[in-house]
Amino acid sequence: MRMAKLGVVFDKKEAEARRSSGVNVFESYIGELLGKAGIPFEWIDGAAELTVVKPDLAIVAFVREGNASAEHLWSYVENGGTIVGLGNLGGLAKKLQCTLASPIQPGYAQLPDGYESRPMRFVKAAPWRVTEGNEYLIEKKGSVGEKPQPLLRPDSRTYDALLRFRVGLGTIERWSIDMTATIVGLQQGLQPVFEDGVPAEDGSVPLDDGWLKADDEHALDWVLDRAWTETGQPYFPHAYADLWRETLTSHLLRIALGKGLTLPFLGYWPEGISRVAMISHDSDHNEDAAGEATLALLKECGVQSTWCMIQPGYSAHLYDSIRADGHELGFHYNAIDFEWSESNFDSQFAWLEAAIGSGQAVSNKNHYTRLEGWGELFRWCEKHGIESDQTRGPSKRGNVGMPFGTCHPYFPIAWNDEQNRVYNVLEVGFFTQDMNLSSWADDSIIEPMLSQAEKVDGVAHFLFHQYHVLRKEEVRAAFRHVVKEAHARGFVFWTGSELNAWERARRQVKIESCGSGEAVLSGTEQAKGIQVWLPVTADEATSTEGIAVKFGVPCRKAELAIGTPA
Repeated sequence: MRMAKLGVVFDKKEAEARRSSGVNVFESYIGELLGKAGIPFEWIDGAAELTVVKPDLAIVAFVREGNASAEHLWSYVENGGTIVGLGNLGGLAKKLQCTLASPIQPGYAQLPDGYESRPMRFVKAAPWRVTEGNEYLIEKKGSVGEKPQPLLRPDSRTYDALLRFRVGLGTIERWSIDMTATIVGLQQGLQPVFEDGVPAEDGSVPLDDGWLKADDEHALDWVLDRAWTETGQPYFPHAYADLWRETLTSHLLRIALGKGLTLPFLGYWPEGISRVAMISHDSDHNEDAAGEATLALLKECGVQSTWCMIQPGYSAHLYDSIRADGHELGFHYNAIDFEWSESNFDSQFAWLEAAIGSGQAVSNKNHYTRLEGWGELFRWCEKHGIESDQTRGPSKRGNVGMPFGTCHPYFPIAWNDEQNRVYNVLEVGFFTQDMNLSSWADDSIIEPMLSQAEKVDGVAHFLFHQYHVLRKEEVRAAFRHVVKEAHARGFVFWTGSELNAWERARRQVKIESCGSGEAVLSGTEQAKGIQVWLPVTADEATSTEGIAVKFGVPCRKAELAIGTPA
C-alpha cells in the first residue's frame, strides 16, 4: 500500500492574532502528538492551502471559523479528501445539518468499540446535535456527558463522541472532544500555579499546605478518577492523556486503511525492549551514609538510577562512586529553603556543576515538587542546558499514581505569552515518593501501576529518597519489590539521561516513504534499534506472519532502508 499523505491545517496568522489577545492556541500541540507517535505529516497554513497541497487526509487543527474556511474545507472533502476535527469545525455544522450543543468541561467520553473501553475523562468538548433525517451522516459513535454513563442522572443529556459524514467523494470525521486541550490540560494543568490546590475531602491529599507545587493544578476528580487498592490506598491509575494520544493515532491509522493507504509510525522503544522503568533519588539531607546505603542497594538489585542532588550535596568521593556504578547525577532545585526565583536556580545549578565536576547535568527534579506559574521552570532548564525535568509527580500520599494522566515522556507547551511554543525540555513524571512510610503510599500500588505503564507502553518511574533507604527496612523492601516485579514483567531500567537521549534520537528519525513491507528512513544515526510499524488490512493480517496489534490496528514491522528516497 502507498503511504498516506497526512496534512495538519493550522492558520498561523489567526493563531498569532488570538495569542496577541491573550488566548492560548494549544491546537498547535498536535505537532507534538504526531511527533511522539513518529507519524510523518506536513503543516498546511490555512484551509485555502488544502486544495493546493492535496493531502490524502488532514487534521483541521486550527482555522478561523467562518464561511471562507468552510467553503475551502467543503471543496477539499467533496473532491475525495478526508478531514478530522477535534472539537472544532463549527463553521461546517449548519452545512452538515447539525446544530451546536452547549460545551461540556470537564466530562467523560465512552469511546466507540475498538478504542479504550473505560470512560475517558476530558477537559473540554463541543458536541453537536444531529438533525433528524441528516443526508450527510454516515454513522455516530460513542457518547460524551458530564459524568461516566452509569453515574448520569436519568434526565442528563449525552451527545455523540464521533460523527462521520459523507460529502461528495470524501468524508468528515468529527470528534466532540478537544483532544489537544484535553491532553495539555491533563499533563500541565488548566492554568498556571498561582495558589494552593483544593484538597480531597477524605483528607488524603492536603494540597493546601502553603507551598505551591506541580499538583496544585491538576485536571482529575478525587472521586471519579481515583481507585483504591486492597489495603485502602488511593491512587490515580488512569493514563488518560496517553490513552487520548492512542485514540487519535488509532483513528488516523484506521482512516488511512479505509482509503487503501497505510500510515506508518515509529515504535516507542528500541528493538528488544518492550517496556521501560526508572528509579530516581533526591539527596535532601545529604548524608554520605545514606548515599552509600543506596549505592549498595542498587548494586544488590542490579539497576542504575538518577540521583538529583540538592545543595550542599555529598562528599566529593561519593560522586565518583555514583558515576563509577553507572548512575546519573542530576539537579534538585530547592525553592523550599530559598525563594522561587531564576537567580536562585542559577546559583544552585552553578554549585552543582562545580560539585560534581564532570559532564553536563541532564536531569532536574524540584525539591518537594515545588512549582509556580506555567513555564518558568522549563525556561530556566533551557537556559542551563538541562534537557529533562522530573518535577511533575505527586506531593501527597493520596494522589500517587498518575495525577497528570500520563506516564510517557513528553515535551510540554508554553502559555500564550511565549506563543505556545514547545519547550526543549523532556518531562518525565513519577508515580510516587518512597513507599511504606506512614506519610506515604504503601507498596500495594506497585503492581497496578506497572500494569498501567505496560498498557500504554509508558515509563514506570518510582522515586526513593536515600535518607529513607538508609533508615527504613520497609522502604528497602518496597525498592526490592519494584525491581523484582518490574523485571518479572520484562521492564528494562534506564536512567533519566538514557531516556532523554533515546527520545531525542527517536524524534530525529523521519519516515520518508514505505511500500512492500519496507520503510525508508532518515536521521537514524543515533536511534539504534528504531522500529517502524506498517498498518495492514484485515486480509493481510490473516495471511502475513509477524503481525502485532498496535493502537487497535493490525501492523507488521517494516524492513528498514536508510537514505533519501528517489
